[in-house]
Amino acid sequence: MKSQICLAFGTLALLLASALADDVVVLTEANFDKEVGQDRGVLIEFYAPWCGHCKKLAPEYEKLGATFKKAKSVLIGKVDCDEHKSLCSKYGVQGYPTVQWFPKGSLEPKKYEGPRTAEALAEFVNTEGGTNVKIATLPSNVAVLNADNFDEIVLDETKDVLVEFYAPWCGHCKNLAPTYEKVATAFKSEEDVVIANLDADKYRDLAEKYGISGFPTLKFFPKGNKAGEDYDGGRDLDDFVSFINEKCGTSRDAKGQLTSTAGILSSLDALVKEFVAASADEKKVVFSKIEEEVEKLKGSTARHGKIYLKAAKSCLEKGADYPKKEIERLQRMLDKSISPAKADEFTLKKNILSTFASS
Repeated sequence: MKSQICLAFGTLALLLASALADDVVVLTEANFDKEVGQDRGVLIEFYAPWCGHCKKLAPEYEKLGATFKKAKSVLIGKVDCDEHKSLCSKYGVQGYPTVQWFPKGSLEPKKYEGPRTAEALAEFVNTEGGTNVKIATLPSNVAVLNADNFDEIVLDETKDVLVEFYAPWCGHCKNLAPTYEKVATAFKSEEDVVIANLDADKYRDLAEKYGISGFPTLKFFPKGNKAGEDYDGGRDLDDFVSFINEKCGTSRDAKGQLTSTAGILSSLDALVKEFVAASADEKKVVFSKIEEEVEKLKGSTARHGKIYLKAAKSCLEKGADYPKKEIERLQRMLDKSISPAKADEFTLKKNILSTFASS
């Protein structure tokens, strides 16, 4: 819903990819003493998952974690005080978030009292830890729109485009910008989906053209409606992910990974069940039916259909145990460190093979 009050999203100044969360070490009662008070200084955020101030700090703290990831003399960690109450009580945590510095070889912390920005936290860690590390910056996955490229990107009939119209002076926009960046990161592998923003203060003619009277205003421009539709959904990452999946036919989670439903085609479900239940001779007849159905598919569904066809052919050649064995092999590959593109490829195959294994 539009509002003159600035409520969300904004500039790209401190945008952050969701993968950075892995750069902050999760500390628990089991590993705390192994990591803290040892041979490096440790900065710890004591937080609660439901805490609003903690959520606001999270992208800045994650950015800090990425910055010091390769600094051998410093560790950036966090403790969930809902899960580890005794640990937080031991170090006098009474409110959230509480940030404390534990010097090398010491379990006597120094409380951080400065601004809750990545820059300020980095300056504190550099001073206390004797380091000289600069804040990490990452390229954005949000498409930046302007007067020259707006029509080319937004009005492209082959793309589904979500546009945030923002103003750079909007305080809430700046605070919530990382959420929008995470949305863009989650769908960066989807060629037909674009997450974009426009500085509506700078490009007022474009803002007026689309009836923008308050910030932020989010509009969705699907392939079939380039007049645009108002986005009135929630502003959490999961809200955006659910919206994009529903509107664009994608199957991504908040981390950008394909879900267990990715690639599954309801139009082939009945044929797969028939194929699995059929005798050896009957399977060849059903395979021909699957082949005919796949030929009708277009776009991404056609690509998924070919995986169905290949799976059915492999079942004919290698026997009924093939789906189960191949799923296990693919899972072993997925458990390794592989590229996002390979992860997508293996997940699609695994999902489709599962329909043959469970039918």
